[in-house]
Formats: sequence, C-alpha cells, structure tokens
Amino acid sequence: AISAGGGSVQSDVLSGSPDIYPYFVDVKYIERINGFRGFDFFITLDVRPTVGPHIPVGEDVFTYRVSAAGVELKNFEHVRGPNKDDFPPNYKDLLK
Repeated sequence: AISAGGGSVQSDVLSGSPDIYPYFVDVKYIERINGFRGFDFFITLDVRPTVGPHIPVGEDVFTYRVSAAGVELKNFEHVRGPNKDDFPPNYKDLLK
C-alpha cells in the first residue's frame, strides 16, 4: 500500500493517513501529448483510499504528467468522503 500522506484532504478528519492499494485505483483517462511524437502523457486516476481493514474514506482524482523528465502531479480533486457511517463502531476512533 502507498500512504496518501498527511497533506491529504482526509487528514483533517482522520487521526492517521489513509492508504492507497493498487486494486482501489482505476485509470480514468490517458492522453498522449503530441500524438506518437514523444513520451509525454497525462494519466488520470480515480482513487479510493482506505484506513484500517480497508474501510473506505472517500474518493479522489489525481492527474499526473508522465514524461521523459519524470512524473509530476498536475491536478488533485477530492470528490467525496469520508463518510462516518462507513466506519464500524470499533474503528470510529480513526475519525477526529
């Protein structure tokens, strides 16, 4: 798993950082810049971060630019969550 980091939107309402697992990431869109002429892409991912035993804490959309120069986050959008009703009673302490 990859930690979503303390700077995420969820850090305002969660006591810890959410995790991102590959099976909760979907590729929404890929655009190749300049057609076949180079290695330069925009990739948009739909991500559903979790805490504890895979408790969903919402949905985020990340857009990265991938090129020969490296990978750069171009846009981040918090779509929804977390929803306190998704947390079992024994995991409510993960909420602030």
